[in-house]
Amino acid sequence: MAPPSHFYTNNGAPQNGAVLPAGAGNVPPQHSCLLDPNEFRRQGHQVIDFIADYYARMDDYPVHPSVNPGFLRHQLPANAPSRPESDAFGTALRDVRDLILPGMTHWQSARHFAHFPASSSTVAALGEALTAGINVVPFTWAASPAATELEMVVVDWLGKALHLPESLMFCGGGGGTLLGTTCEAILCAIVAARDRKLADIGSGRIGDLVVYCSDQTHFAFRKAAHIAGIHRDNCREIATYRDDMFALSPTELQAAMQADVDAGLVPLFLCATVGTTQTTAVDPIRELCAVAATHGVWVHVDAAYAGSALVCPEFRHLIDGAEAVDSFSMNAHKWLLANNDCCVLWVKKPSLLIAALGTEQEYILKDAAAEGHDVVDYKDWSVTLTRRFRALKLWLVLRCYGVEGLRDHIRGHVDMAVSFEGMVKADPRFEVMATRQFALVCFRLRAPEELGGPKAANDLNRRLLEEVNATGSGPYMSSANVGGIYMLRCAIGSTLTEEQHVRAAWKVVQDRAASLLRKMESINAVA
Repeated sequence: MAPPSHFYTNNGAPQNGAVLPAGAGNVPPQHSCLLDPNEFRRQGHQVIDFIADYYARMDDYPVHPSVNPGFLRHQLPANAPSRPESDAFGTALRDVRDLILPGMTHWQSARHFAHFPASSSTVAALGEALTAGINVVPFTWAASPAATELEMVVVDWLGKALHLPESLMFCGGGGGTLLGTTCEAILCAIVAARDRKLADIGSGRIGDLVVYCSDQTHFAFRKAAHIAGIHRDNCREIATYRDDMFALSPTELQAAMQADVDAGLVPLFLCATVGTTQTTAVDPIRELCAVAATHGVWVHVDAAYAGSALVCPEFRHLIDGAEAVDSFSMNAHKWLLANNDCCVLWVKKPSLLIAALGTEQEYILKDAAAEGHDVVDYKDWSVTLTRRFRALKLWLVLRCYGVEGLRDHIRGHVDMAVSFEGMVKADPRFEVMATRQFALVCFRLRAPEELGGPKAANDLNRRLLEEVNATGSGPYMSSANVGGIYMLRCAIGSTLTEEQHVRAAWKVVQDRAASLLRKMESINAVA
């Protein structure tokens, strides 16, 4: 497909990526104009209007696009323009609208039920714009004192709102930081645990270190462990069972750790999960910590999705025993209206993070005002040195919506999930496959005996999911395969989702199921 002729013009002539002779085309902007306040205001209004229009017509898009690999690359020029076209910014926005948005999965759609949410809010989006406009690099206190101290404030604010143990917060001797992803948070924790352990047993025994998780733990943990130098064979995935709601068994964990000790290996790290990806299983924190303590194992809690629900007191019991954990992370960008990206990591002993990840400051990074003070240099709390001013966005969310507003947000989605679960249970053709704890419902269509019964159920539900997601104006869902059982996932969490969308989604599932069963019965009758 040839690139559209409206791309990248110079003096009105289509170029499609061709380079004009030197001196041809528009004169490049003067440096003083690159941050011109008036131009920024004009283009900023264009962007705000664009985003507002996008949300207003969100329902015009299918949640998931029907495109093939290469669809966009074939429409864009092979080279960047030599000179900007007239009204380059306005033209680019039109191409975003006409070429890019139609090829996107619309995570903010009210009909997006496939993944845990990437929740958005007006305040967080504008907070991102404010952060980008100010554009600081707060890797040390001196590099941006207010940015560092605001981050310290908001991680304590959020920790208190989530009912976390005080020992994980600055006010209790611990502390927190804002990162991009859960994988980053887990990696930082593993590296801190690794260096602490190797200081005791000798660095030459890194090959003996073993880490533990359940078979429901997110693959980010195994990725982080590999990056941290843990042998792939030394990652123990402990089997879970439906009778235990797919939670990690303390008894099984103890057996695995003891077996490794008997084999001359060294238990290092346990990743417990509050709200697993497939079914939102919750591992028993208190009991797991008791097992880990007997072997000197670092305990990290990954609450990437469900951590947001802890803002509601009725969910606080799910982290009973968290006083004993070494670190805890959650993604405020998943369900707490903070927009991507905003992962929060709390640690009980920040000194261990700093010992593992800290760097000696060069002279230019030091500040006389910081001398003699125990300041936080966040470059020593994570892998990256350059970092974003995420605290401003999170501070705005907490300040503008308040803790009660966030509770209302979470409870609204949980109520919708309860409603969806009730509709599934009311239809005898379907069954709920995992205990609903938050706003995810795992369910599947029962396979009639004449169509193969339970043995045919997995294939039947794969076909059902394909049928549901093929309805362009319908919902977009996903699947899980736990213990060999294939099931559909309906994850409710988009900021725009309302009860009407949930009911409409269930109607599509019912209609597609009825149609699919009729087709299969006809085929079976002929056979």
